Amino acid sequence: MTIATWLALYFIIWWTVLFAVLPFGVRSQLESGEVTSGTEPGAPAKPRLLKKVLATTVVSAIVLALVKVALALIEL
Repeated sequence: MTIATWLALYFIIWWTVLFAVLPFGVRSQLESGEVTSGTEPGAPAKPRLLKKVLATTVVSAIVLALVKVALALIEL
């Protein structure tokens, strides 16, 4: 496979993992008791997006490595 194929595969895996990681540890403003005026009470109080993006990047790299290993085993 070419490098472009691997980058495209990583991109797809990254977005899939991001949507799986986003709900982890989210508390709504209503649950935390910090409802900001003019916002939806169900909105996240502290989304911690940077932490989730970093976790997504690491998990996606691991998944891509597992895919690469699986493809290498299939070619044997």
